[in-house]
Amino acid sequence: MKVRTARKKNKLKNVIIVIIILTVLTLISIYLYYTYQNIDINNSNYETQRTQSTINKEIVEKETKNSTKVADILEETMKSVVGISKLKDNGASIFSNNNETSLGLGTGMIVSENGYILSNEHVTGGKYSTCYVTLENGSVYDGTVVWSDSDLDLSITKIEVNGLKYITLGDSNKIRIGETVYAIGNPIGFEFRRTVTSGIISSKNRTIKLEEGNNVSYMSDLIQTDATINPGNSGGPLIYPNGEIIGINTVKISSAEGIGFAIPINVVKPVINTFIEKGNFEQATLGVYAYDKEVIPYLNKSISFGKGIYVAQIVKNGPASHSELKEGDIIVSIDGNELNNMNDLRTYLYSKKPNDMVSLQISRGKINKNLNIILR
Repeated sequence: MKVRTARKKNKLKNVIIVIIILTVLTLISIYLYYTYQNIDINNSNYETQRTQSTINKEIVEKETKNSTKVADILEETMKSVVGISKLKDNGASIFSNNNETSLGLGTGMIVSENGYILSNEHVTGGKYSTCYVTLENGSVYDGTVVWSDSDLDLSITKIEVNGLKYITLGDSNKIRIGETVYAIGNPIGFEFRRTVTSGIISSKNRTIKLEEGNNVSYMSDLIQTDATINPGNSGGPLIYPNGEIIGINTVKISSAEGIGFAIPINVVKPVINTFIEKGNFEQATLGVYAYDKEVIPYLNKSISFGKGIYVAQIVKNGPASHSELKEGDIIVSIDGNELNNMNDLRTYLYSKKPNDMVSLQISRGKINKNLNIILR
């Protein structure tokens, strides 16, 4: 009897607990219902936009703006690009349907307002040669080559005219592989004058071997680009999108597409600046034939060195012939300026004058020496 009574009490207790729980849940539900019924819903229309679409629009607008800016700069730069011919055409301009072979057609660029023109030596001819320069407006002027360097294949020609728009010189020491560049030139003839091609800097400090007839020569420290360089582009500018020239277009690999080369502008800056400031340039020479580590493997694979340039030959009766410098020496620095390639030496010598003394640090096996040489 007692057991049955206990069970009834437990059952009643459980029922009461369930009833209490249900009652509490019911009250909570009622409270929540009336609470949310009183919340104001803002029915205003919100302005929505697709984030991705906005970003794409901004990118397109930015690219369009940049493209317009570059186009404007290229248009201005082209005013400083000239046509050069070794032969005078019978027409109003040297640009004609004749090709580069018949007229010796090439390109140059104005580097001063008073008529100094930078180009390739193989376009203008050597020092004291004459050529014909056509400006953007079609005017033709007689030009005289006032400086040239066969090793660099560069020349400077003077025309007697003032008030010219000249190109801005950049800094070829700061170029980086992958940067965008533009080449401007006069390929083929009149129909394609001032052609602009674009590409990137593919490599730096390139060395190429040139074989012309029985002559073999080497051009080193070149800028490689995939911007199209055609016959007639020689002597034209390789420029940044901001219009600064970083190189002078010179040659292309005929057996492959997209491999062209330009001479770094920095090597010839001292020459240009001297002509602009003084109207003349006296070239100082050291009297050696030397090669950097990029060229020497073509000549002798057994020779190996790190920094410096290798002295292959000393010019008889030249400045270096009266010093302790010997063939086979490595010139490590000049006046404390480290030499990594031939253009380092050329650029420094272009800043000096005949009769200036320079100090060379050389390496000869395990021996290091300092030599003083008077330039001529």
